Amino acid sequence: MDSGNHTDVKEFILLGLTDNPSWQVPLFLLFSIIYFIIFVGNWGMIFLIWLNTHLHTPMYFFLSNLSFCDICYSTVIAPKMLINFLSEHKSTRVFACILQSFFFAVYVTVEVTLLSMMAYDRYVAIVNPLMYTVIMTFSICTNMVLACYFCGLINSLTHTIGLFRLDFCGPNTVNHFFCDIPLLLKLSCSDAHINEMLLLVFSGGIAIFTFIIVMVSYIHIIISILRISSTEGRCKAFSTCASHLTAVTLFYGSGTFSYIQPSSQYSMQQEKVSAVFYTLVIPMLNPLIYSLRNKEVKEAAKRLTCGWRNNS
Repeated sequence: MDSGNHTDVKEFILLGLTDNPSWQVPLFLLFSIIYFIIFVGNWGMIFLIWLNTHLHTPMYFFLSNLSFCDICYSTVIAPKMLINFLSEHKSTRVFACILQSFFFAVYVTVEVTLLSMMAYDRYVAIVNPLMYTVIMTFSICTNMVLACYFCGLINSLTHTIGLFRLDFCGPNTVNHFFCDIPLLLKLSCSDAHINEMLLLVFSGGIAIFTFIIVMVSYIHIIISILRISSTEGRCKAFSTCASHLTAVTLFYGSGTFSYIQPSSQYSMQQEKVSAVFYTLVIPMLNPLIYSLRNKEVKEAAKRLTCGWRNNS
């Protein structure tokens, strides 16, 4: 192969969730509903937090950013996925495919780092409540969120620049419903060893680092809750982090199942189902988790609804 960069492949073919024609329309309808719920639910959460001064606290500031992130990274995946359900030629340009992988890497990194920041916020609120307003100031929270986006941008740029340096001159079939970086590396006819190492170091490092923050925060939270003498006090303390703990468990659980399967048990179909869960199902569930399990959010929604009724 010539030393200069060249790419014979002009487009990739996304095989999608299934090649069964009878499933295409039902799946299109199902995921259209899921995407609609994601869009309405997360924007609803953002506006609810924005309109209620009672929710202008660090926890809900992080939650509004989490909702925005869920909208963004599901939008990176869902529209193209829906189009392909109704298309016979499920192709995408190489540049568009790499661009999709870039934005997905940005927002999934922001998601995982935001979840770790929210765990730290709950740690401060429960373990050191007297210093909460001093530690979690608006400027510090803003800087924490900006750091999440900066981390996502650096991580994604590292892999995307590496992808543009590769040659794609062989098979062009992506056995997935979106352009995931590991799958694109497998299609390259260049030596992708450095790309794989960068993926392991950057993405793996971020995943481990954020997981440690979450684990350490919740170990201290659990210890602090167990020290509370009254049962009512324990329940009240636990309720402040129950929603976040549920969201973290779902996200890390699906991600772990997807990327840390033994090679002997690896199934591409299971990988697709797992990917559907962390790319679309979790962004749909997050607003429900934080509204149904959160008394403050439910009360804010009631106040807002009552206010609209009185004005009308």
